[in-house]
Amino acid sequence: MKIEEFIKKYYLHFNAASVVDAAKGYEDHLASGKKMMITLAGAMSTAEMGKLLAEMIRQDKVQIISCTGANLEEDIMNLVAHSHYKRVPNYRDLTPKEEWDLLQDGLNRVTDTCIPEEEAFRRLEHNIAKQWEEAEAKGERYFPHEYMYKMILSGDLEEHYEIDPKDSWMIAAAEKNLPIICPGWEDSTMGNIFAAHCIRGLNKPSTVKSGIEYMIWLADWYKQNTTPDNGIGFFQIGGGIAGDFPICVVPMLHQDLEEKGIPYWSYFCQISDSTTSYGSYSGAVPNEKITWGKLDIDTPKFIIESDATIVAPLIFAWLLEI
Repeated sequence: MKIEEFIKKYYLHFNAASVVDAAKGYEDHLASGKKMMITLAGAMSTAEMGKLLAEMIRQDKVQIISCTGANLEEDIMNLVAHSHYKRVPNYRDLTPKEEWDLLQDGLNRVTDTCIPEEEAFRRLEHNIAKQWEEAEAKGERYFPHEYMYKMILSGDLEEHYEIDPKDSWMIAAAEKNLPIICPGWEDSTMGNIFAAHCIRGLNKPSTVKSGIEYMIWLADWYKQNTTPDNGIGFFQIGGGIAGDFPICVVPMLHQDLEEKGIPYWSYFCQISDSTTSYGSYSGAVPNEKITWGKLDIDTPKFIIESDATIVAPLIFAWLLEI
């Protein structure tokens, strides 16, 4: 039985039924010739979602990604340091002393998974710093994800690969030169390292393009890839800046630039375990986005209140006909 058949047979009510509706809506959206953005919050790369996301990219099931700086770098960290990761299944029981011991061992914990400092963070720092330095020497500037692409495509990391490269979504994205938006990149390990390099006088802040420049680029991309009747779909995994930043491009085009004929986002789905609460973006129901000029009255809207590490792979498997 294919995943799609299993889901259709057994996912009949409540959040389960929403999974069916959202997957079918995604499928219909692509079948109508429209494009889809996927946004990645949280630690989806450390959750190894790349195993399916990479194939989604290769099969053209996603045309643009918005993600946090953490998801950019953590996919590559898993690629080059996988055997050095440590899983802590009893993480809920750890004492402050045990947490401190992990730090002293160079292990930074993300829920039940510890990322190794030397083999992951420092290995990337050494290689990406070369890209920053080369660009600066030539008077060139690039977006954060473009430096990651350059690092991957240079082949400098290949000797350190510890997983099948086909399971890395960043390799798939780099090979396809997939558009990526990475808002708030400064709030990431590589962003912190770049700031440290600037403080030490090794780099200039202007060497890495800014979030404002990402928004300017996205505004042009959105206009170039839509028609008045054909918007882009928005598949949001988690909440936060990875979703809130790019979805704002539509009201900016409408209200701040006063552009005509700009379509609203034409599909919307959010997978999040954030419950509806006062003032929460991550927990806001999709209809609230109508009042902000992000979604239209008739935009297909789905919200799945569940763990994205469980639900997103199911939907991806459906779309990939696994």
